Amino acid sequence: MQTNDAVAVLSALAQEARLETFRALVRAGPQGMPAGAIAKALGIPAATLSFHLKELKIAGIVTCRREGRSLIYSPNFDAMNELLGFLTENCCQGTVGNRARARKAC
Repeated sequence: MQTNDAVAVLSALAQEARLETFRALVRAGPQGMPAGAIAKALGIPAATLSFHLKELKIAGIVTCRREGRSLIYSPNFDAMNELLGFLTENCCQGTVGNRARARKAC
């Protein structure tokens, strides 16, 4: 991951509603959630949620698919793991084994 990509992801998450939306999607897992269910669970108006989901999609940490009339949003776990790898790249003398142990310790 390049620094500018990490900045884009962190910027997208640096807003309370977007962070809570992303966390809700992570809890939902790879199957994701319909936009209406996200709005209801978080108490966010649909138009506002749509704006936040768009920002998360642009940052690349959320994907969207259509099922019938519903838009289903899912977290992009690969992008999330890339960000975590970027953030911990130089952790613990930069060795993979030490980074894995450091993540488990947290």
